[in-house]
Amino acid sequence: MKTKLIALLIMATASSFSTSATAADSYTIDSRHTFPSFEISHLGFSIQRGRFNHTTGKVTLDAKAATGGSIDVTIDTASISTGLAELEDHLRSKDFFDAARYPQTKFVSSKLTFNKDQLASVDGNLTLHGVTKPVHLTVDHFHCGFNPIALKNECGVNAYTVIKRSEFGVDKYVPAIGDDVKIVIQVEATKD
Repeated sequence: MKTKLIALLIMATASSFSTSATAADSYTIDSRHTFPSFEISHLGFSIQRGRFNHTTGKVTLDAKAATGGSIDVTIDTASISTGLAELEDHLRSKDFFDAARYPQTKFVSSKLTFNKDQLASVDGNLTLHGVTKPVHLTVDHFHCGFNPIALKNECGVNAYTVIKRSEFGVDKYVPAIGDDVKIVIQVEATKD
């Protein structure tokens, strides 16, 4: 498997690509290598982790200037995976994600910030449990290049943020179950 997944995000073609770049290149998120994840305190004893197994989306970038673009990530809320079926059922219920009523979690970027040719952060709106709020994602990994297995140009990114779940209406068992949730969005995307 390639890079780890959460967050959602990728971009542009590197200048070393052999194909000529248009003003904005388009990428499709590879759902087989994109698994947004989360971390949350469980009664103060441990940090529990989970991920979402189905994510789709698009990324566009100004490949030449590395100054702009957009990221649109959609997560299938019911695809939550923790390794424990009983917990997954509870997390899908009205107590937490209410996946029947809110089947999707979305992130839509409003600003991509670059440090030279490296993506450094992404600002945008996160919609979770029917509530939309601005979030800032810090990027700690970004790479574009030619994938010798897929024989296509791809980009990958790892970005993270911390939210308060109570601000999104997911407040069951706060503070025993942590209010702060670390979200990691690990994305791979293939150039269209």
